[in-house]
Amino acid sequence: MLHLTGCRAPRESDLTVPSSTLGLLNHLRRHRGAFLPPDGAEGGVRDERVPYVPRLLRALVRADELWLVVLAACVGCGAGLLVSAMIHATLLAHRLLFAAPGEGRISGLPAIIPFRALLVPTLGGLVLGLLGVLVARCIPDRPVDPIEANALHGGRMSMRDSAIVALQTVLSNAVGASVGLEAGFTQIGAATGSRLGRMFRVRREDLRLLVGCGAAGAIGAAFDAPLAGAFYAFELVIGTYSLANLAPVAAASVCAIGVTRLLHSAAPGVSVILPAELRVDDYLPIATLGIVAALLGVGLMYCVTLAEALFRRSGLPVWMRPAVGGLVVGLLALVSPTVMSSGHWAMRVALEHAYPTGWVLALLAMKALASSVSIGAGFRGGLFFASLYLGVLTGAAFAGGLALISATRLSAELCALVGMSAMAVAVVGAPMTMVFLALEMTGSLPLTAAVLVASVIASLTVRRTFGYSFATWRFHLRGESIRSAVDVGWIRTLTVGRMMRHDVKILCQDTKVQAARQAYPLGSAQRIVLVDQSGRYVGLVLVPDLYVDTAQPDETLSRFAQYRDQMLVPQMNLREAIARFAQAESDALVVVDSEEGRQVRGMLTEQHALRRYSEELDRSRRELAGEKRSGS
Repeated sequence: MLHLTGCRAPRESDLTVPSSTLGLLNHLRRHRGAFLPPDGAEGGVRDERVPYVPRLLRALVRADELWLVVLAACVGCGAGLLVSAMIHATLLAHRLLFAAPGEGRISGLPAIIPFRALLVPTLGGLVLGLLGVLVARCIPDRPVDPIEANALHGGRMSMRDSAIVALQTVLSNAVGASVGLEAGFTQIGAATGSRLGRMFRVRREDLRLLVGCGAAGAIGAAFDAPLAGAFYAFELVIGTYSLANLAPVAAASVCAIGVTRLLHSAAPGVSVILPAELRVDDYLPIATLGIVAALLGVGLMYCVTLAEALFRRSGLPVWMRPAVGGLVVGLLALVSPTVMSSGHWAMRVALEHAYPTGWVLALLAMKALASSVSIGAGFRGGLFFASLYLGVLTGAAFAGGLALISATRLSAELCALVGMSAMAVAVVGAPMTMVFLALEMTGSLPLTAAVLVASVIASLTVRRTFGYSFATWRFHLRGESIRSAVDVGWIRTLTVGRMMRHDVKILCQDTKVQAARQAYPLGSAQRIVLVDQSGRYVGLVLVPDLYVDTAQPDETLSRFAQYRDQMLVPQMNLREAIARFAQAESDALVVVDSEEGRQVRGMLTEQHALRRYSEELDRSRRELAGEKRSGS
């Protein structure tokens, strides 16, 4: 039993927690010493870079789910404020740099001043390239995005790195690069959730939830669509939906939209004429459109990868590549300004005005090229907004082709919205997000049913032909194996070095059996680790084997050595260790510093590894199921 000097045992009254918030507050004031350790000793290493709020507020958030919802609403307000600031900064830059009239939405302009179309993206790319080199020298660490943070790092994100990403995204969009602002929106929104969560020292699962709340607020504010923002968080950033997480995520999304409306940053609505109902035979071309959009989305992701590879092989300095990419975008903008920026306003113009099919195909090719070149050259941004515009063009072109070859007539507006959703699902990988976005944009239930069919078909097509969304494809190119934001970081942090026992029994391989029997009588130990004269691991001996009739007292222990080449190293994670146990067919293995050095560091049993694995799996299962969080 462990005895702590100077600590009193908690009384029964200390352990009885009142049900009401007011009672809880008074209870914590009376018995704060029984529950909360001193500052700096509340579990783990204190991060001095993150200031903590008073411990009483921290205790409230940890003890009462209602206060976690309040904290999530604060995250949403912060995300809405930051999204509004980024939108206004981008539109102001468009008015100043491109002399854009009105609000400054350059992608919706019929024409643009030629020298500005060429000069601004080129010089802006040069500035961004030099800024990127400076940032890489001062801050060598790669920024962690929300999906990676929740999958691998328990929701921990750097506010400084995220602010830099947001700044680079705004700069890229401001100079006309064909990238979307959603990458900056979600990055800074999720980082806000992570920062506040760490200030309140919330649990790992709650920190991941707050990161999702920040992303939900950012996307909800960007589209003025609370349901789309919430399900974006569930599908992409949190990785699962549960009833327990609904209230915080919904509160964040609604509060973010409220802030953007107060600051007049909300996206204007779309006015389209849609059919009142759809016939059964209409769903066949709708499903076909989902397949076409999915294949084009896969092609777009390949084109981005190809553009990056071409820029790397070109021999151009890293700081010069965005300037070249900006020049290409500027040349395309001379044909049509719709290729510039995120294309959000161009998407609305395309929905409300019918273009000839040939021109639609030309715009589709130019926008895809501009987006691929922009991201490949090093501009910061995402493909979510671009995929929406590309999907609208895909749907419009599909409607034009369908009118030529089939008697089934679907309106161009319907096909455009279905194509928009299917393309976004292919690139982003969030089918329910797009279903709710279409519903909130139009309020049409027949369209929502069509979008649901096309989104499911597009998702299945991408999974069978490609297997990745754009974000997870980028992780794959970096060598990461994650496919979603589901928490797998505990597997990597739960290493052999953390689980092994250090009190191992070690003897030299030249030791006689008689001496080993005297040192370790039967029942005193189960295993003996053998080393050579230099201390290198050479095998494992089971103590009962030394007491069999065939064991001669003058024999050396090397005769009984097993698992000579089966070892563990401290850096192995839990899953790799379990696989090594299965391969060796052993219930215990020695841990060495490295397979070359073979210096003994400890021992790990398969039983202990499996028990820890089972405990963590059960914790993950309870988190995914949304079961009530424990108060520990």
